[in-house]
Amino acid sequence: MMRWGDPVGDVHGGGKDRAVSRLRADGISRSRSAPLPSASSLLPVPPARLPARPQFVGSERMAAVRVAERRSGAVRPAPSPGTPHADWMGSLPRSLCALPLANLAVPGSHDSFSFWIDENSPVGLDQPVVVRQLAGIFRSLWKKTMKKWSVTQSLNFIEQLEAGIRYFDLRISRKPGEENELYFIHGLFGSKVYDGLMEINNFLKSHSKEVIFLDFNHYYAMEDINHEYLIEMLKEIFGSRLCRANLVEEITLQYLWERKYQVLVFYHHPMAYSFPFLWPGHQIPAPWANTNDAQKLVQFLETTLSERARRRTFHVSQAILTPHAKTVIQGMIVGLRDSLVARNLPVIMNWVKCQKPGVNGVNIITSDFVELVDFATTVIKLNYLLLHDKTKREQV
Repeated sequence: MMRWGDPVGDVHGGGKDRAVSRLRADGISRSRSAPLPSASSLLPVPPARLPARPQFVGSERMAAVRVAERRSGAVRPAPSPGTPHADWMGSLPRSLCALPLANLAVPGSHDSFSFWIDENSPVGLDQPVVVRQLAGIFRSLWKKTMKKWSVTQSLNFIEQLEAGIRYFDLRISRKPGEENELYFIHGLFGSKVYDGLMEINNFLKSHSKEVIFLDFNHYYAMEDINHEYLIEMLKEIFGSRLCRANLVEEITLQYLWERKYQVLVFYHHPMAYSFPFLWPGHQIPAPWANTNDAQKLVQFLETTLSERARRRTFHVSQAILTPHAKTVIQGMIVGLRDSLVARNLPVIMNWVKCQKPGVNGVNIITSDFVELVDFATTVIKLNYLLLHDKTKREQV
């Protein structure tokens, strides 16, 4: 059994056969999990109720935000002394900034948005039918339990960014009855996508040398028009900060800074091929171990890392455990954090500390509850091993 909210498939609402085939050809199903039937078959969307073209309703809100920013004279307060990694990319030695970003170690979060989950919301289409049926029977009690297993982060987006997190795992859904709004989802619905992306953009305005990965890898109850809406939202919010898709080995921090790029968007949907600022999902594989055993997870991470070199892509090592039915039952009261994550972190972190970035090494590493240990610091420090290698080569 998966934890609450873990995907039972790469569900792309309204998925046509050719779209699903193309996604599988890109290797996405291998990187994530087995496919479900189309979400649109579970939640029909009457075409007549959707606008003929996506109208970005966030534009008016953005205008209001800009007015407020001008009046206040600032976007965000300056980072406090307690956020040592708010500018870690900009503080890297010059030689590391000239290396491909795919060869650097980057800390990331799993289900990055799940710090806030609305237990009063409907159960999402990322859950099996039986889970949704049980929610209909046990109602609030069932949803309170689901929430304990859907939340995988405690820090909000700004706190994660200030802690050094630069990769965000994002899963999106339309909520029943709300055609013109999109939400984050992990078992239950989270906050609005627009609000989360605006928070991230506000951080980037104050930290011009920091670069983030936005990995949109699961979609539920979404038709093409909803994808168009989301893509327009990305354009409106991030604008010229969006990095155009290119050869992975060409992307260095120096390259990005020279062009004032700060956002790499990975979009696991055929529409990625129609927009130059969207990177196709196959360029950032994220193999999933689907185990609740820390030792098996480590073995899996080692195996998938050894296969990385031939792909010439970015790479995500998902250092996360997935509870099975027995785990959920035994920890039903305490939830994911205390019953599974915290007690296994020492084993996982020992693996992280032994890693090294580079052509055949780690790239992006994700974790649940990134604040429980000094996760971001540990990952960031791995980059300085590359300096040691450079010094050794110069001495030979």
